[in-house]
This record gives sequence, C-alpha cells and structure tokens, in this order.
Amino acid sequence: MKRIFFICLGSLALALTASAQPGGGFTRRTPEERAAQIHQKLDSAFKLDKEVLARLDTALVALYKAQDKKMEELMAGGPGSVDRETMMAERKKYTDARDEILKAVLKEEEYTIWKEKIEPSMRPQRPPGSGGGN
Repeated sequence: MKRIFFICLGSLALALTASAQPGGGFTRRTPEERAAQIHQKLDSAFKLDKEVLARLDTALVALYKAQDKKMEELMAGGPGSVDRETMMAERKKYTDARDEILKAVLKEEEYTIWKEKIEPSMRPQRPPGSGGGN
C-alpha cells in the first residue's frame, strides 16, 4: 500500500513540475538578435560591404526597439486589451519600415531575392500540433 502511495505521489510531483514550466519554450529575441539574424542572412547571400552592414544593423536595432516599445504599450492593459487587427496593423507598419530600410541598402534584384526566398525562411515555424487551425 505504501509503495502505491509513493508511486502516485511521485507521479503527481513529476506532473506538477512539468506543467509549471513557463512559456512553453518560447523566448522573445532581443532587437540585437533579430538584427544579427538579418545581418547574417544578407551577408551570406549577398556579401555586402561591412560599412553597409554596420549602418543596416544600427537602423534595424533602432526599428526593433521602437517596435518592442510600441508592442509593450499595446499590451500594457493585458492580453485582451487590444484586438488582433490593431496588433497586426502595427506589426505591418514596422515590417514595411524594415522593408524600406532594406530597399535602401539592397539592389532591386537582391531585394526580390530577400522577399521571395530569404524572408519566408526566417518566419518562425510552428511545431506540429500547436493549433492555429479551425
């Protein structure tokens, strides 16, 4: 009887420990990390000048910091305080601003490669079974 009790108690403790882990493994990248990811992709694809990449990094970090600040402001009231359309519109503004920065640095054919091949590969992939469907 004691053996069954301790097995049940151990199973319960293990289950509670596993479910108490925050965030489900998702961590938000810093503006510097996001800019570095773009830097690495562009440098490996187009071998841009170091001076150009340095200016690009500075502009992207500033843009991502502004985006993070705006998202924090929108989420200040809690998860249900802002509707999905508002959040998506704000994200689109910052994506468009990033694209303008990249257009200023890249040639037209390089920018086309960025939009068609590189950018889609950078989108976070959802793990199987994570929802998102109807």
